[in-house]
Amino acid sequence: MNNLKLCKVLVTPTSYGKGDPELKTSLEDAAGLVVYNPTRRPLTSAELAELLPGCDGYIAGLDAIDRAALLAADRLQVIARYGVGVDNVDLGAAAENGIIVTNTPGANSGSVAELAVGLILALGRNLVEAASAARAGGWPRLQGASLEGRCVGLLGFGAVGRQVARRLGGFGCRVLAYDPYPDPAAAAELGVELVPFESVLAQSDFLSLHLPVLPETRRLVNANFLQHMKDGAFLINTARGELIDEAALVEVLQSGKLKGAALDVFPVEPPAVDNPLLGLPQVLVTPHISSHTDIATRNMGSMALAECLAVLRGETPRYRVK
Repeated sequence: MNNLKLCKVLVTPTSYGKGDPELKTSLEDAAGLVVYNPTRRPLTSAELAELLPGCDGYIAGLDAIDRAALLAADRLQVIARYGVGVDNVDLGAAAENGIIVTNTPGANSGSVAELAVGLILALGRNLVEAASAARAGGWPRLQGASLEGRCVGLLGFGAVGRQVARRLGGFGCRVLAYDPYPDPAAAAELGVELVPFESVLAQSDFLSLHLPVLPETRRLVNANFLQHMKDGAFLINTARGELIDEAALVEVLQSGKLKGAALDVFPVEPPAVDNPLLGLPQVLVTPHISSHTDIATRNMGSMALAECLAVLRGETPRYRVK
């Protein structure tokens, strides 16, 4: 459909256009009708099914884009994911219905990496505990773990993993990485040692996850994985909550096998208030804020907008997933 003024576009990421109103203006000037997420959260399959009929384009957040929702998409040509992950999209159902799926690789890599490094520092230096105690009138002399001379392991050495390594360059720590598709040149440039999977687990004082959710990575961090980690290590997850078996993580934290964890993502968000991880003082929790920076939202918004409009114009998108 080359006449964009005949197109209806659904936009569900709640941060779309925040800090850059021109993103909304540009979309509204191009398309005939733009419909925004009526809630302040990702949409369920049923909610999405109510909004998709008549839509030609869809700039998508972390909604449940399953087969049931896509059955209602009677005109949809493109799902432009606002972000890199597509594990919430039924790619098979999209392909069967002739729907092109795109994403925004690299748009939020720097912001996610910054949070990962921030969580590493917060865990090592007991920042949350220290700040809370000082605010309450205490003045504890907490013993922290310096990054200097320590080993930081990266499971996944793609765009985010490399940005984490780049930011760790000035801390005097040793950085190890495992990736199923290693890039020796990038590792050499950043001073990173590429090692086998088991070596990352066994040697890392801080282990940071940067893997996508695939059948082979879902619940990768299980009891066996955790038992092979270094005693007293810290686990950091800014990737996907589905990578972790939560019950197994609770067990190793309670046993003292791991010293702590920092989690920005959960399989179900927000997690239930009775989730055992929320009750453990050695667990630092943030509400999936890794990509919520001015630069990341602007990058994701502009890339998703460009991909969506390209497909609706009949052009080839740059970042087609399916």
